[in-house]
Amino acid sequence: MKTGLIAIALAAGALTVGGVYAFGGRNAPTIPPVAQVDLPRFMGDWYVIAHIPTFIEKDAHDAIESYALREDGKVQTTYRQRKGSFDAPVKTMRPVGTVRPGTGNAVWGMQFVWPIKAEYVIVHVDDAYQQTIVGRSARDYVWVMARTPTISDADYDAHVARLRDLGYDVSQLRRVPQRAAAP
Repeated sequence: MKTGLIAIALAAGALTVGGVYAFGGRNAPTIPPVAQVDLPRFMGDWYVIAHIPTFIEKDAHDAIESYALREDGKVQTTYRQRKGSFDAPVKTMRPVGTVRPGTGNAVWGMQFVWPIKAEYVIVHVDDAYQQTIVGRSARDYVWVMARTPTISDADYDAHVARLRDLGYDVSQLRRVPQRAAAP
């Protein structure tokens, strides 16, 4: 019950803050997606290195986004985090991603509650599929993620510069504490 209420609140927040993505193909994202995403390579665990968080993620620790390609072509997503500290219980959400046809697999509708699909645009993925950035046309939320709980300062700085070039207010960017990265 509590997870359902959180999903509804998150969807309502996406509506009021950033708008809803018109997923039917009528409106293209205004943030440039990567040309092509190899979905099988993109699947698996991604540590959230930094983000401009939704209100649900504001105090996230140990945040991990996991993707699994379903038989119907949709992407089963599991987002796990600890709220406020490394000792907090794990909170989990399970939205479903729908890949928008004709976008090179780079634009998804992420559904937390029916019928609302929030825009989810892969704006960067490195050649080795080890680091990625997921953004939104509203430039309200963003997620810098990696296959490892930490990345080099040079990589982080390059991602921040990329976000600035995309029109994000990088002063809102928050690094997510990851237990594996803690001393």
